[in-house]
Amino acid sequence: MTTEPGTAGGGARQSGTGADAAELLAPAAPAPGTVPEFAPRAGSVPDAGEAPRAETVAEPEPEPESEAEDSLRRFAAIWSRAVYPSTATSMTRAELESYLLPLARVLGEALRADRFDPRAAVPVGAAMVDAHCTDPEALPSILGIIDNYLALYCPPGDGLPADEARARCSRLQHAVAVGFSQALRERTLTEQESISRAALAAQADAERALAASEARFRAVFEGAAIGIGIADLGGHVLEVNEALSRMLGGESHIMKRTVSEWTHPENTDAIGGLNRELVRGERDSYHIEKAYPRADGSVLWANLQVSLLRDATGCPQYQLALLEDITERRQLLSRLRHEATHDALTGLPNRALFFERLEQALAATAPSGSDGGTGDGRRIGLCYLDLDGFKTVNDSLGHAVGDQLLVAVADRLRGCLTSPDQLMARIGGDEFVALHADPPGLTAVTDLAGRILDALSAPVMLEGRELPVHGSIGIVYSPTASHAAADVLRSADITMYRAKELGGNRYEVADPDADARVITRHGLTNRLPGALERGEFFVEYQPLIGLSDGAVHGAEALVRWGHPVHGVLGPDQFIPLAEHTGQIVPLGRWVLEQAVRQAEVWQRHHHGSRAPRVNVNLSPIQLHHPDLVAEVTRVLDETGLAPESLCLEVTESALIGADQDALKPLRRIADLGVDIALDDFGTGYSNLSSLRWLPVSVLKLDRAFSRGMSHHPADPVDLKIVEGIVSLAHGLGLSVTVEGVETSAQAEHLRELGCDIGQGWFYGRPAPPEQLGTLMLADAS
Repeated sequence: MTTEPGTAGGGARQSGTGADAAELLAPAAPAPGTVPEFAPRAGSVPDAGEAPRAETVAEPEPEPESEAEDSLRRFAAIWSRAVYPSTATSMTRAELESYLLPLARVLGEALRADRFDPRAAVPVGAAMVDAHCTDPEALPSILGIIDNYLALYCPPGDGLPADEARARCSRLQHAVAVGFSQALRERTLTEQESISRAALAAQADAERALAASEARFRAVFEGAAIGIGIADLGGHVLEVNEALSRMLGGESHIMKRTVSEWTHPENTDAIGGLNRELVRGERDSYHIEKAYPRADGSVLWANLQVSLLRDATGCPQYQLALLEDITERRQLLSRLRHEATHDALTGLPNRALFFERLEQALAATAPSGSDGGTGDGRRIGLCYLDLDGFKTVNDSLGHAVGDQLLVAVADRLRGCLTSPDQLMARIGGDEFVALHADPPGLTAVTDLAGRILDALSAPVMLEGRELPVHGSIGIVYSPTASHAAADVLRSADITMYRAKELGGNRYEVADPDADARVITRHGLTNRLPGALERGEFFVEYQPLIGLSDGAVHGAEALVRWGHPVHGVLGPDQFIPLAEHTGQIVPLGRWVLEQAVRQAEVWQRHHHGSRAPRVNVNLSPIQLHHPDLVAEVTRVLDETGLAPESLCLEVTESALIGADQDALKPLRRIADLGVDIALDDFGTGYSNLSSLRWLPVSVLKLDRAFSRGMSHHPADPVDLKIVEGIVSLAHGLGLSVTVEGVETSAQAEHLRELGCDIGQGWFYGRPAPPEQLGTLMLADAS
């Protein structure tokens, strides 16, 4: 059982469980919480397991040195077990036991000394303090073990009476307590002195750090390149640095205003709200760009960052403002934006700025109450201007003169604007756009277009030259709702080209139906290149009837486009598009191949004396294609069709006025035996004498000549004209075919006038080849 000492006079307290004490102590340990009954007095050692009863200590027999040392170790072990739980030492219990062994020896020698001197025990108390046995419970434990066990395990010699032995133990306890108290006091004083010195050193360090921090802050505050200012929560400026004073024009100029009084028209209203939130402690900082009026009246733009300074309790105390001068940077950005949004040549807003303003106008809604805020009542006006004939100026006089003309035009256009909600922009080349945001009506937009045309009416003087300048304008006036910027500009562009087609130097107002037709035409143009590969084209044939005998002499091949969306389209709806895009060459080649092959089929099944021929139209673009002769020759060779069974129709406008080089391909084709027909004869301003040298064998009169013969009596003028043409043609060895025969009266008049072939709905509409083949077989039979 492990024992724990009690107070100096109160015996020993039991702690722990164990039989460790029994292993170390031969005598039985005292009962828990009581003073041992044996209360050793004279130093005799009881037998193991039996508590001593005698009140006086008998004269012990001399013990071997090993036994005395062993008893001393047992005492040290008991002492360490009792003291260790109440120590703050870093030693283990075994190390503490080794530490206590010499102290126990000192106490034992002092107890047995012939001349007893308790002062020898004073260092023992000091040593216990050195071992950090300074817990409030430590001293009673130390003294209790000495009181109860020192005489037992270190008995005095020479027959020292028990009372004397106990008295010596008491005085030794007192000496240990004195040493303990003195050492503890000295240690406490030393620690207090150390703490005091440390506190003073810390205070000195803090003061030095504060002084260094203040010095650094002052150095930063005064030497910073950015402006720094400190204000209280009321906005009164308390201190500013030299940089801020220099930025705003002097400290006195700054100090006479509060933070809220530093306003400028270019600042947003949100800045005041941010500062109020900061002062109330609702935010710790904010960061904005702000304009400040300088003392000289100029404006400083600053990158402003304001932070809230709080006191030790966290309450708002000051405002700290950091200002970086960004005036030059903003001016640079402004110049860069101006360059990015304005035309370098004319100085007008460019396409980017125009679209920005246009989108803003389209996104704006009507004022509250006028249309419920939906924007349905708000409209925009747009004038899309393109200069007429500007390409001629560039091509003839050079681009430098063209640029000067554009600059002069731009100067005139600026003067056409009469209100801030109007914008004039150059969007490319010789194209200008005037935007009128929310005009009061269409009249306001047309008036703007009229001012533009008037401004361009006077010639422009450039380098001594007087250059006339005109323009065509497309006007869009429409609601802003449900319109995209690109759609508005496209409509204006389409309308502008309509004004050009009507002669130019005028304006036209956008028409949704006309826009739809143009958009449809554009869609056809885009689909046209792949339509031939997809097999969307087919050929129909209209019969050519002999007026003298009523027999079928052949048919004209007419191409059709089976469009998947728009249905069957006639040649007048897509041939101009094919000519414009160059697709007429492969399309014409395909029609030629189809028509010649079909004619060969008809001839194989024809049993009459005269084989039917097929007429195929040639575009002026095909006429100038270098492979035309080779393609005609190839098709005839591949199909085996006789050349005289093929007739190529060429419009009058394509041949009249053509030079000899342009006519060489036709002459070579005519030399093959292929007939050449002069189509739409009489619609142009032809020189009749040119018929003498053109390689043509057929004149095909336009339907305009037969229109006056629809009824009896016929128009005598038309009769005379046709009679003269027929006589001239026959005199030159040319046959005459007339288009547009729709009535029997026309057919009769034309037969009487000597026309050879008639073509028109009176004889048959264009039809599939099978239907015409049936007609030919019936005619042959």
